Amino acid sequence: MKNLLFAIMGFCVLAVQAQSDANDLFAAGVEDAETFMNDYLAPVSEGAIYSVAGSWFNTGDAKPLGGFEVSIIGNITGFKNKEDKKTFILNTADYQNLQFVDGSTTKTVSSALGDIEGVRVFVEAEVAPGVTSREEFDLPSGLAAEDINFIPSGFIQGSVGLIKGTEIKARFLPKIDTDDVAISLIGVGIQHEFTKHLPADKILPIAISGVIGYTNIKGTYDFTDTSIIAGSDQRIDAKINTWVFQAVVSTKLPIINFYGSLGYLSGKSETAVLGTYDVQSGPFQETYTDPFTLNKDASGVTANVGTKIKLGFFRLHADYTLAEFNNFSFGLSFGFR
Repeated sequence: MKNLLFAIMGFCVLAVQAQSDANDLFAAGVEDAETFMNDYLAPVSEGAIYSVAGSWFNTGDAKPLGGFEVSIIGNITGFKNKEDKKTFILNTADYQNLQFVDGSTTKTVSSALGDIEGVRVFVEAEVAPGVTSREEFDLPSGLAAEDINFIPSGFIQGSVGLIKGTEIKARFLPKIDTDDVAISLIGVGIQHEFTKHLPADKILPIAISGVIGYTNIKGTYDFTDTSIIAGSDQRIDAKINTWVFQAVVSTKLPIINFYGSLGYLSGKSETAVLGTYDVQSGPFQETYTDPFTLNKDASGVTANVGTKIKLGFFRLHADYTLAEFNNFSFGLSFGFR
């Protein structure tokens, strides 16, 4: 259940891979573990930013005063053909202790999105005069190795029309809080239709709007009880904050409409590895407390096209966004006016 919840919110690798390889990575020393995990997790953090940031609109036509819409929205952010996000170059010169078993100094290895397996590394050091300790292990693979080539997300979103072509929006995910997993998502947005100020608004076949949206997602995974590595209060705290600024144009027809946008996305993720970790193998047998926090920024231009079908109080919409990580979004809505 915990892995499914994190997969839904785009944090599956942050939860699963970080715990399953913690003992091996910390055996290389905390500095090397941080260096590796920063490169390893950066693509999945970036993909999660793109997954939760968008889907703020399904039309450029702002709702009138008192009009409302409530939607259930799902997103699938793909990376199947993004080889540059599924791998990275590991250069041993950037590490204090980590070395490749085959003697290479640089090698293409898997990121948290990738599928490269069997890359063997080692750490070695003198632990006493004339006594050398060596630890070998495989670097972790990623989601593609499990035939998962997308990052999903989902939430509930509502919007209400105000005066003068302005519409306010809010999104949330009902808080999930179990013994070892807690996830929550909130967001606020605003849409303003500029064509509402034109004299010919009632007869124009299109609507043009501007949209600004902010999303915050938090997730905590406590894996102390998994006994992957000795210690206490072991957990991952992940946070993502995103902003989007978009110009939207759509048709204004009774049943089927089409919309598109051009915009800019900016986001930041922060993943903290917290707790106490007792490394009991290899040459660097130490205890680490709250060992490191990883940060990833992402920004870029986005463009999307979509369609919406209105059937009385019910609406269906789907759109596709082109960006650093492309995203397919779909939604089921209930609305009035």
